[in-house]
This record gives sequence, structure tokens and C-alpha cells, in this order.
Amino acid sequence: MGIYRDHVLPRIHNRVLDDDEIRRIRERVCAPLHGSVVEIGFGSGLNVPHYPAAVSRVHAIEPSALARRLAAPRVAATPVPIEFDGLDGQLLPLPDGSIDCALLTLTMCSIPDQGAAARELHRVLAPGGFVAYLEHGASPDPDVARRQGRMNGLNRRLSGCRLDTDVPAVLRSAGFDLTDERTFYFESGPRWAGYLYEGIGHTSG
Repeated sequence: MGIYRDHVLPRIHNRVLDDDEIRRIRERVCAPLHGSVVEIGFGSGLNVPHYPAAVSRVHAIEPSALARRLAAPRVAATPVPIEFDGLDGQLLPLPDGSIDCALLTLTMCSIPDQGAAARELHRVLAPGGFVAYLEHGASPDPDVARRQGRMNGLNRRLSGCRLDTDVPAVLRSAGFDLTDERTFYFESGPRWAGYLYEGIGHTSG
């Protein structure tokens, strides 16, 4: 599993999470970003082409060495300065209130303590800051939810990814006020793996 997780899975994610549908959604999710941004689960940099001109710097958090290498061409091609500043979204090496915005795309499912990651984002964001998110998780459809429950153990072993996280609930528990919420399924792929949450989580202030 170590070889698969370290050397195969990042390549799979780099390919399958970069189709036309996901690119359109990434463009929309990244559009409000500005100033300094922390991105947890930077991966192979699939969001980089969608950073708006208002972004001045990105602090990238990514544990996979291979994903960071795969990101190198995208990092080199963007005018936005990008720094790899940590490996663990549960413990960010950034001062309190030092970041304007945060970005989460399809990453909370793989973080062991999602609540800790959400609280860390809330801590490092400046008053009035926000997190823009696109995450997959628990479907409200009972049939889909049952399939997620059956598939969850196998999916976690293969990809380290939970299928049944209620991401908005995690963010609200960390103190975020959510707006612009959307929920929908990917147009392609199985519904048990493709129920999406999109929105903005605001800090107070």
C-alpha cells in the first residue's frame, strides 16, 4: 500500500481530477480568492491555472512528494508565487490571522481529523477571511448513502478517502458561516463517489 499510495495514487489523481467538468468547477470555486491564500491538499497543482490575478501568494500544504513534483510545471508557469509550507493540514505552520483566504478542493476526505484541519484554517485566516471549498461527501439520498456505507471501508483502504463526510457540518463546527452553498453530483462517475459540496465559509469580523 505504501508504494501504491506514494507512487501510483498521485498520478491517478493528477489525471482523473482534471477533466473538463472539474476544470469548470475549479474556475468558479477559485474566482473569489485574493491576497494571500493557503491551499490544503495542493496535490499536483490542478487549481493553479485557475488562480485569479488578485491572488498575491499561495501557501501550499501537500504531504505527497510525487504530487509536488507533478505540480512543478504548473507552478513554474504561473506568475503567482507559490511556497510549499507544510505537509499536514491538521497543523499549519502559519501565524494566527495571517492569511486572507483558504482553498479546499477534494481534500477533506483524506484528512484523518477533518475537524482539526477546519479549526486550523479558521485560526490562520484574518478577520473577515474565508475558505472557498469544493468537497465530496455524504449524499442525502438514502440509496446512495447506503452504497457509500458499503464502499467506505474499501475506498479508504485503496485511496485513504472517506465517502461519507458531511463537510459543511465540519466547517460550521469550526466556526465558519457558510454562504453560496451548492450541492450536486458529478455529471460523470458513480453517484456514491460524486456528491459535491461547494460554497464559501466566512470567519467573523
